Amino acid sequence: MHAFDYIRASSLAEAERLLGSDPDAKLLAGGQTLLPAWKHGLNAPSLLIDLQDIAGLSDLSIGHDGVTVGAMVRHAQVARLKDSGAAGLAMLACGIADPQVRNLGTIGGSIANNDPAADYPAAVLGLDARVITNRREIASDRFFTDLFSTALEPDEIIVAVRFPKARRAGYFKVANPASGYVTVGAFVADFGDHVRVAINGARTCVYRDKTCERLLSDNLSAAALRDYIVAPDDLNDDMHASASYRAHLIPRAIARAIGRMTETPS
Repeated sequence: MHAFDYIRASSLAEAERLLGSDPDAKLLAGGQTLLPAWKHGLNAPSLLIDLQDIAGLSDLSIGHDGVTVGAMVRHAQVARLKDSGAAGLAMLACGIADPQVRNLGTIGGSIANNDPAADYPAAVLGLDARVITNRREIASDRFFTDLFSTALEPDEIIVAVRFPKARRAGYFKVANPASGYVTVGAFVADFGDHVRVAINGARTCVYRDKTCERLLSDNLSAAALRDYIVAPDDLNDDMHASASYRAHLIPRAIARAIGRMTETPS
């Protein structure tokens, strides 16, 4: 491993200043994606800026209209929200990787990395969340841009994610049996007057299945997907699953997510 510097930032302003001063600096949240990527030689930061001492980033607040999750909130904390107005989000967090990852990994680190096989991007997009940074709010439809890419500027830092309250929401994924990463996943959210469907693992970036959203708008049930066929043209095709297999899985993952939808407590 090459030499690097390490600083525990005491404020967002300090973290932003450090991040802007070195193009090879990286933010350290839970480290559950950054450190494995580092071990595999996929990055080589010259400076690690640890965010754990910054006040407010680990806050989690529940309001009548939704939940705001600080960027440094661990997956295990979100998993305990099932009775607190974010049942679908909690369902997803319960199934992330293993206990070690759930107790160290953070929502901010996960969505900033935007791995196509990660879980959280599906909830952020499916629930129409807003990503709050140190300088603006970004709608979920504009946040995830491409493979491992987001709308974040180089020195922009995620502060929190605000999830609006859905009437019902559910998540289902087909996980790789060896790694646990998502082969195909679906997050379905019912807002009463509209439905959102987010698919992860299938393309290079999480996306909304708007064709499926139209099918489900009048009949939010697995029966509405009986004749739904997904073309494999733009789907991932790799050693874990072919594009045709992923196309086969998508309607089934959506149907299973509908079957797992949980009412949000009022």
